[in-house]
Amino acid sequence: MAESGFYEDMTEEHCEGTTQADYITVTRRGAQPVSAEVISERLVSIFVNGQELATIMCSPCQQDMLALGFLANEGLIGSLDEVRALHVCPSGACVDVWLNRADFSPPRRAILTSGCGGGVTFDDLSGMFEPLQSEVRVSADRLWALMDALGQAAELYSRARGVHSSALSDGERLLLVAEDVGRHNTLDKLRGLALQRSLDPRDHILLTTGRISAEMISKARRMGVPVVCSRTSPTDLSVRLAHEWNITLVGYLRRNSMNLYTHPVRILNHGGDEGI
Repeated sequence: MAESGFYEDMTEEHCEGTTQADYITVTRRGAQPVSAEVISERLVSIFVNGQELATIMCSPCQQDMLALGFLANEGLIGSLDEVRALHVCPSGACVDVWLNRADFSPPRRAILTSGCGGGVTFDDLSGMFEPLQSEVRVSADRLWALMDALGQAAELYSRARGVHSSALSDGERLLLVAEDVGRHNTLDKLRGLALQRSLDPRDHILLTTGRISAEMISKARRMGVPVVCSRTSPTDLSVRLAHEWNITLVGYLRRNSMNLYTHPVRILNHGGDEGI
């Protein structure tokens, strides 16, 4: 569990997400048999109005939230009101989404991305969004505390490692947490959870353990998130896009340090932090 007060646990069902495995651990002291959990990875196909939209490698849990969030983050739906029915097949290998409109046709062009598990997007990453307008400010101390809370809330990671974690925060606590083998999938799951719970992600803070690629910053922009924080690095394209879209991009957010790549005013002009 996360530090008390930092994470509002909204989990409705236990996410399996792991498989028991027998293996041998070898150290300089010798070999030892081990039985423990390893992270699960499966293909899930998303169908919209009976037409296949995408097949994604993911952790086999919350596939419905993954599908909803993927549709929203790709700009194919704007709200849950557009969805008439949502069904995960018994095997978990496919999700059927039925929209209230019958004129849906899948985008013709998919872009393979650098995401773990082979990310896919239909968005033209060279296309431009309008810069975000947001008055959100957050202190460096709060970001450090929130990243620590994300580490404590990552249930699958604590059991088996090998998985990414992401969260949406209001600046005080973590409101939603998602885990997946694909870092991009965690953002889609967060968007799906937000839709399900009528939580507007705009003006919230996004924290993730994964690298911030152009696809990741594009999903954050679609969610209207003005502050994006990663425990690791951004890419050069994500830095450029964050600068142009007025997103504060924070990398290498760890216990006592962080790198502010774009629009540092949202962090440095909060509380007692000194500007540069």
